[in-house]
Amino acid sequence: LREQAARLMIDAPRLKVRRTAASLLKKGAFPMIGRIKGGLNSKLHAVCNASGQPTAFHLGGGQVSDYKGAAVLLASLPQARELLADRGYDADWFRNALSSKRITPRIPGRHSRKAPVAYDKELCKQRHKIEIMFGRLTDWRRIATRYDRCVHTFFSAICIAAIVTFYI
Repeated sequence: LREQAARLMIDAPRLKVRRTAASLLKKGAFPMIGRIKGGLNSKLHAVCNASGQPTAFHLGGGQVSDYKGAAVLLASLPQARELLADRGYDADWFRNALSSKRITPRIPGRHSRKAPVAYDKELCKQRHKIEIMFGRLTDWRRIATRYDRCVHTFFSAICIAAIVTFYI
């Protein structure tokens, strides 16, 4: 149990934005809605512990890279021994920032990286817990189908769903 408390995971899936939520997008009032090839989306960046309980969230536009979400969440990372992430978080600055916080990055290297990065494939299989966390959050219809125009309302719904699902 102590080993599990020392491990964090980070990921960021896209959440589909419905037409009613995007009706004011043209006025530029809602920056947390991004346009990508598949339509309008928001991206929920999240950090969870080894047992799959969320510890931090950040909501961004659908076109926002994983790097930008990681930069925002970096300051709110709790104490941990290691952080598991996918290839989208493979950046030298992110690895250095984690090392300065005494967190060992367990991130597979991108295919385009010139010098390959060694990583534990069996340990990276534990990332399924954060995917399960996102699945449980999207079981809530309000999260899976974003109809809320206001970012604060939608983010509050995400936080309520996380508290009810994982902490009560």
